[in-house]
Amino acid sequence: MIAEWFNSILSVFKTIRFNDVIDILVVAVIVFGLFRLVRETRAEQLLKGVIILLAVYIISMLFGLTMMIGLMRLLFEFFVLIVAIVFQPEIRKALERLGKTGFWKYFNIIKNGKNSEESEAISKSIIATADTATLFSSSKTGALIVFEREVKLSDIASTGTVIDSDPSVALLSNIFFNKAPLHDGAVIIREGRVFAAGCILPLTDRNKEIDINLGTRHRAAIGMSEVSDAVVVVVSEETGAISVAVNGIIKRDYDRETLASFLQGMLLDDTKIYVKKTSKFSSKRKENKDETE
Repeated sequence: MIAEWFNSILSVFKTIRFNDVIDILVVAVIVFGLFRLVRETRAEQLLKGVIILLAVYIISMLFGLTMMIGLMRLLFEFFVLIVAIVFQPEIRKALERLGKTGFWKYFNIIKNGKNSEESEAISKSIIATADTATLFSSSKTGALIVFEREVKLSDIASTGTVIDSDPSVALLSNIFFNKAPLHDGAVIIREGRVFAAGCILPLTDRNKEIDINLGTRHRAAIGMSEVSDAVVVVVSEETGAISVAVNGIIKRDYDRETLASFLQGMLLDDTKIYVKKTSKFSSKRKENKDETE
């Protein structure tokens, strides 16, 4: 009996080809990814509802409930469309994560690198951001600045006001001034220029994992970095602390030099000449201030 059972299992394994193993592994990875996607989200509850409907359909089949069977069949005929509508946020998030991968970079399809003018513009925007963040940190003025990278944020920019201007401390200070109309939203910097202001960012849904002391600006920064490859700078209105969010992870307590250095490392491959020049300028300005006092 045991020998026959063992031989039957062995015969099944003999029919499995290498292609079948690859097929099983790919399907397993996809199923695992789907479970990770819906875990601890609203989609988990919706998935439980789908399972209940399947159970109702099976019970209807067993007891011969003709009307229920017809209703369930009609429902399942439009199942794919219903799932696409109901799970739209989760599907979009999954596709955005897939699009964030660096696969295309190896083929230079999306971007072929930055020219010198663009690099200089980005460097100037980094300086303006670092100087503004330092100024806001001392005055405890809230700010939210998004540096766009490979993933374009035109849909986010459409929620605010397009500016398309050279960045400067004066401009950013006016935008985030407490009484200014656009101060509650985020600024998007594209290719070294202030592209839009007053933009509404998506909030993270990882509320249980985020520090309860972080406010709406920080949650928006994390949320924005989760759905794109953007680098998001936050200045806390409560504490004046400077933070940066990348890939869903936020790090805090930056100063001017560490912020400028980090942004250049993330946005440029160039040397840090602009930071060094501005550092000397900042030191010189401080010396002049001390002499005046």
